[in-house]
Amino acid sequence: MTAKGERRAHVELGRLDTLWINTGTLCNLACKSCYIESSPTNDALVYLTLAEVDAYLDEAEALGTREIGFTGGEPFMNRDMIGMMRSALARGFEVLVLTNAMRPMRRFEEQLKAIVLEHGERLTMRVSLDHYTKAVHEAERGARTWEKAVDGLKWLSDHGFRIAIAGRRLGKESEAEARHGYARLFMELGLRIEAADPSRLVLFPEMDASADVPEITEACWGILKLSPGAMMCASSRMIVKRKGAERPVVAACTLLPYDDQFAMGETLTGSRTKVMLNHPHCARFCVLGGASCSG
Repeated sequence: MTAKGERRAHVELGRLDTLWINTGTLCNLACKSCYIESSPTNDALVYLTLAEVDAYLDEAEALGTREIGFTGGEPFMNRDMIGMMRSALARGFEVLVLTNAMRPMRRFEEQLKAIVLEHGERLTMRVSLDHYTKAVHEAERGARTWEKAVDGLKWLSDHGFRIAIAGRRLGKESEAEARHGYARLFMELGLRIEAADPSRLVLFPEMDASADVPEITEACWGILKLSPGAMMCASSRMIVKRKGAERPVVAACTLLPYDDQFAMGETLTGSRTKVMLNHPHCARFCVLGGASCSG
């Protein structure tokens, strides 16, 4: 029940379409509003090993999962990342890798070039550019991050990778304005990315944790003309390993890796319990924000 005594909305897992692997929260950057608080020192979610990931890939394969998404932190901080990518691709999954395209990724240039030659049609590298302007991007990610990210993007493009961009739509600009701004940038950089395609340019809402948001009730589905099945937790789960834990666990959502209310056991099969939408991110990002991390 909500604070007002109304029946809280919930979402049930339909088909597990996307399995997210959180490779660990360590990152080469400490972004201003990172929802998962990744940084060079935050190891609250420790590195997953290839053996641990393989066990979940076996289970996902049996469940008919389509896509494996790798996120962090910066996934390429994990030394097993190339092995994880190869294992997922070898099983026939589509693979989506979220990266800032900076130095950690560039350490693996030769291995990545080999992977794209073998499996390029099923691999997407989604690079974070917080805005189409250098000033806004660096206000979020720090000085001298723009050129390094753009250089990484160009390297990926030059070597035939399928590229997507993860950006943000600022509160003061419309989605059309944001997409137009990114389209100009892609043209300037010579990148073959269709800014109008929401799978190639993913625009996330601003995640202001201090902003008040309404609780989501069962009545909201009709009011907002939304279906529970359209929410991210209706088709995806994420694997995390918390610091000090003996084994990884399944989290309901990519946004909520620390909250015990959204920990759903150690197996994908056991994670089918319904998800109560009782976190501000549920409203801010998914229901009202209309966003999804999946490809």
